[in-house]
Amino acid sequence: MKPRHKKLAIIIGGVAGLSIVAALVLNAFQSNLVFFFSPSQIVSGEAPQGRSFRLGGMVEEGSVKRDTDGLTVQFKVTDTAQSIPVTYKGILPDLFKEGKGVVTEGKLGADGIFRADQVLAKHDENYMPPEAAHAIEQAQKAQKTLVTN
Repeated sequence: MKPRHKKLAIIIGGVAGLSIVAALVLNAFQSNLVFFFSPSQIVSGEAPQGRSFRLGGMVEEGSVKRDTDGLTVQFKVTDTAQSIPVTYKGILPDLFKEGKGVVTEGKLGADGIFRADQVLAKHDENYMPPEAAHAIEQAQKAQKTLVTN
């Protein structure tokens, strides 16, 4: 093999190797990418079916119900305009309470119930996840424009 052909083979091999590495990295990012949706966005059909995403808002007052097994909990997450029923099996964070901010991660079922794999609660009375605060603010603006029209 001539030196020129060896250099060309090394360059082609390097480009192929970098392409494979780039494809694997992008695939890893795609499978770990989790989007945030508010209850209003889910009701309007913007949320993906069969893919994991985050749902955020406030735990609706009077909606928390615990099963007899002690681990399964049903509650509703609201952005003051819409509510989404959530089912979670596991131990809830200590700060999880009705009327407080929450972000859940899981999948939306065909029956409209969000099955959470993880529940995150806010850490003090002044904090709310930025996505949840923004979603609630948008829902309140939308509700005000409906009332005024």
